[in-house]
Amino acid sequence: MSHRLPIRVPDRHQFDALIDARSPAEYELDHIPGAINCPVLNNEERAQIGTIYKQVSPFEAKRLGAAMVSANLARHLRETFADKPANWKPLVYCWRGGLRSGSMVTWLRLVGWDAQQLAGGYKAFRGHVISQLEEIVPQLQMRVLCGATGSAKTRVLHALAEQGEQVLDLEGYASHKGSLLGNLPGVEQPSQKRFETLIAEQLERFDLSRPVYLEGESAKIGRLGVPLVLVEYMRKAPVIEVRATTQARLAYLLRDYAYLGDDPEALALKLGWLKELQGNETVGRWQQWAQARDLAPLFEELMLRHYDPHYERSQSNHFEQWARRQVLETADLSDAAIVGLAQQVQALQAR
Repeated sequence: MSHRLPIRVPDRHQFDALIDARSPAEYELDHIPGAINCPVLNNEERAQIGTIYKQVSPFEAKRLGAAMVSANLARHLRETFADKPANWKPLVYCWRGGLRSGSMVTWLRLVGWDAQQLAGGYKAFRGHVISQLEEIVPQLQMRVLCGATGSAKTRVLHALAEQGEQVLDLEGYASHKGSLLGNLPGVEQPSQKRFETLIAEQLERFDLSRPVYLEGESAKIGRLGVPLVLVEYMRKAPVIEVRATTQARLAYLLRDYAYLGDDPEALALKLGWLKELQGNETVGRWQQWAQARDLAPLFEELMLRHYDPHYERSQSNHFEQWARRQVLETADLSDAAIVGLAQQVQALQAR
C-alpha cells in the first residue's frame, strides 16, 4: 500500500461505509452517526480478554484474542460483507484506532478492498463532537420558544420543522418530555454521549444564516444534561412565548399525556416525589386520582399548583430577554391551531 495521510473525523463522508469494530455495548452507548456495528469481539469476549490481560499476561490475552477476532472477522466476511463489490471503500474505527480496527482493516485489504482506519478512533470523534458544540452553538441565530406546561411548545416546533424551518428538538434527542412525568413509555433515554452526538449531528446540518428554533429547556432533560454552551446561549437568545388559556392547556395535556393513565401505580409513585414541595394531603389526593385514572382534575391541579406558580419567576431568571419577549395568545391547541401558531412564529421572524 502507498503511504497515505491519516483519515480524520471530517474525512469520514468520503467512504462507502463506516464500520464500528467495537463491542455491541460500546456501540449502544454511542457511535458515529451512520456507522454499522461489526464487532471483532462481542461483549463477553471483550470482558474475558480484559480479565486475562490483567490476571494472566498480555501475551495470553493477545493469543486468545487473535483467535476470537479471526473467527468474528470470518463471519463478517461470509455474511455482512459478502455482497460488497471490488471497489468498495470502507472506513473502520474502534475505541482509539488500535488493534481491533487495525486487524479488520488488514483482512479487508487482503481481500482487495481499499479499507482505511479512522485515526484516533471513537475517541477522536468524541473530541470532534465537543468542539462542534463549542464552535457552532455561539453562531446560531436562536429563537427560544417558551410557554407554561401544556402550551404545546414541542408540537409547535414540529410544525415549524414541517414548514421548512430549522429546529433543534432537544426533547426528541433526549427521548423525554422534560418534566417530572416526562419519561416516554417503554423508551429508555440515551446515554449523555449519545445525546450530545445527536445534537452535534444536527448542528452540522444547519444553515447559520437562518434562525434556529428550540424550546426553552432547563439545564436537565430527565437525567441528561443539556450541553453547557447551549444552556448559556439559549438564555441570551430572543424569546417567543406561547400563552394559551388554562382550558386549552388542560385539553392538550389530556391528549398528550393520556398514556399516563395506562399505569396508575407508576404515576402515583412518581407523584410521591412531590410530597416535600406540596405536602402529604395534596399529594395523597393526587395519588388517589392517579389510581382511579381520573386524569382531568389531577392534571388541572398539577398545572395550577405545581407548574404554573414557578413558571413566570423561573423564566424571568433564566432568559435574559424575557422582558422583551414576543407573545402569541391562543385559546385553542388543536392540531390545526398548532399549525397556525407555527405560522405566526414564522411571521414574527419576517417582521
